[in-house]
Amino acid sequence: MWKDYSIGFIKKNRASSISVLASAFISALFLSLLCGLFYNFWNYETESVVLEEGNWQGRISGAFEEDEVSEIENFANVKTAVINEDLSDDQTLVVDICFDNMRAVYQDMPLIAQQLSIPETSVSYHETLLSNYFVHDPQDGSPPLLMSFYLFVLLLVSVSLILIIHNSFAVSMNARVHQFGILSSIGATPGQIRACLLQEAAMLCVIPVLIGSFVGIALTFGAIQAVNILADGIVGRHEAAFAYHPLVFAFTILTSFLTVLISAWLPARKLSRMTPLEAIKNTGELQLKRRKKSRILALLFGTEGELSGNALKAQKKSLRTATLSLTLSFLAFTLMLSFFTLSGISTNHTYFERYQDAWDVMATLEDTKIEDFSHTDEIHALPDTDSVIYQRANAVCSIGTDAVSEEVKSLGGLETVAGSDVNMADGIYTIQAPIVIMDDSSFAMYCKQIGVSSAENGSVVLNRIWDNINSNFRYKEYVPFLSENQDTMTLQNLNDATAAVVLPVLGFTQEPPVLREEYDNYALVQFVSLSTWKQIEETIGNADPDTCIRILSEKERTLTELSMIETELTNVLGHNISFEIENRIQEKIDNNAMLSGYQLVVGALCVLLAFIGIANVFSNTLGFIRHRKREFARYMSLGMTPEGMRKMFWIEALVIAGRPVLITLPVTAVFVWLMITASYLNPMEFLAVAPIVPILLFIVALFGFVALAYYLGGRQILKCDLAEALRTDYMG
Repeated sequence: MWKDYSIGFIKKNRASSISVLASAFISALFLSLLCGLFYNFWNYETESVVLEEGNWQGRISGAFEEDEVSEIENFANVKTAVINEDLSDDQTLVVDICFDNMRAVYQDMPLIAQQLSIPETSVSYHETLLSNYFVHDPQDGSPPLLMSFYLFVLLLVSVSLILIIHNSFAVSMNARVHQFGILSSIGATPGQIRACLLQEAAMLCVIPVLIGSFVGIALTFGAIQAVNILADGIVGRHEAAFAYHPLVFAFTILTSFLTVLISAWLPARKLSRMTPLEAIKNTGELQLKRRKKSRILALLFGTEGELSGNALKAQKKSLRTATLSLTLSFLAFTLMLSFFTLSGISTNHTYFERYQDAWDVMATLEDTKIEDFSHTDEIHALPDTDSVIYQRANAVCSIGTDAVSEEVKSLGGLETVAGSDVNMADGIYTIQAPIVIMDDSSFAMYCKQIGVSSAENGSVVLNRIWDNINSNFRYKEYVPFLSENQDTMTLQNLNDATAAVVLPVLGFTQEPPVLREEYDNYALVQFVSLSTWKQIEETIGNADPDTCIRILSEKERTLTELSMIETELTNVLGHNISFEIENRIQEKIDNNAMLSGYQLVVGALCVLLAFIGIANVFSNTLGFIRHRKREFARYMSLGMTPEGMRKMFWIEALVIAGRPVLITLPVTAVFVWLMITASYLNPMEFLAVAPIVPILLFIVALFGFVALAYYLGGRQILKCDLAEALRTDYMG
């Protein structure tokens, strides 16, 4: 019986059924597409990190034997422990470690170091990879939150999509309270009515949800292929491979069906609390329990404004869901646009503007020590260029408390400025001392530029420390690190404090050589010649495996001219060395292409969000108007003209579309202000490139489609027989 009843209702109420079918299909499609895109984006970012930096979670280095690696493998929670042959040398072993539960990496790595009797300074973490899995250093006060932001936006949109299904069911089911009241009066139990509603929900939604999910997967695949085609010319980019995890599909299907189940259950729960007489008396007409004057609407629009305000208050609970779904769509739209705008400004600040005068062509010689490179003279002979060949190494240095500059002391001391980046024991500071090893001729030229002698072996000390008390990371100001009254520096092996050398100080400077390098804020960087490095290499060790060549043109060059320099450099290096070459102008072009690709993807997502908002508009607005025939019939019986009714429709449309805008814009403004404050950017920089046009287009579309929905619904009401709508008024 109930099966026949449900089938009969679906056939006789095709408009309502099609609305539910379409809502279920659209929601499942968009939910599947968004989840698929997010998963593929996450998968691509993770693959990129693994390809560029290796697949490890924790890294430990020290002077221990290979057989101790098995001891690491036997440590609880350790999945693999592999010796990194590229970074290890005769004195130091570097072990890359992966864990079964990577969330415990920050707790387990210090314990492993303690078990091997190795200082914690020898432990490092693959923070970029770990952050992709939402694993952050508990001691880090500002962890990377990019993936968390994307997940937050995904959740906002997912909730909005879920509300589309819920809204369609709410409109359809609540209109049947009167009908089910009659069935309840002739003996139908609440359990039978609930079973009927769930049965109808299953009939209407199972196939659309499944089809929508599979279409979403297909669109995700198409989007990945489109991104690969658009980004085909970008140098150094690996191709994105389509990936889809069963859990993503399970999440999409489960979320959609749970929404359908809950949306169908709520009206049944409401019916079970009503007596049959109350249900029969319910006509679906809007009722206002307590009238309140809508002063603003009445002031602006007169009597129609007052009536519209009462109608909106009577729809308060229903409109709450509509407002929430529209607000979530618009909020996700504006937040995503603002975030990528700020990200682009920050990237330009921290990379291209900072280093545009530091290099034109960069070559990285893989697994090549600087002392083994035999083409130094040929590189320096390249016409109209300035070149530097250098390698990096890691060390620590020890200084006494009296060696710290007066400027640092006036800021509260080294501990106040550098915090945990420096260690002190028995009045001696242990400080990171990265070493930049330059070929002899480049080092001599650098010494000449800063006015120190390079005749002897020794180091030039970058004598500066970031004054984080009086400046921010965007516009750093530096003060002298040391007092400059010492003639030597004691450098120690990073892993063995007993292995140390005393190096003469050739000079102190606050101007580093012109290289594309970022130096630590609280380190004493040492610049040494290759000749000096050969004398201390065995003791200090810990050199990076690669050597870099920086070429800076002596005049402004075009892309073609820099490509010619690349060709000349390639010919010099030959085929015996594995190397990678970067071109500054090409790098900028590639970056712009990547940004364009991101903007295209973001634009597509924003269009998707706009469609979600529009779907919500029609799902809600048309549903609200459909059940208000008797209300407007009463107004017309009291003398209201069709023009007055149309005015009411426009007022309600204005309020429904205006609420999400009035809620979202202040929230977005606060978000942007917080991001600008956290990034220490000039607000005028953001305002100059703020995504005002796309946001205005979204607002116009929002108002336009709400108006269209009210126009279509109002036209239906004005066409119906309003006298017929009043005939059963005795039921109210």
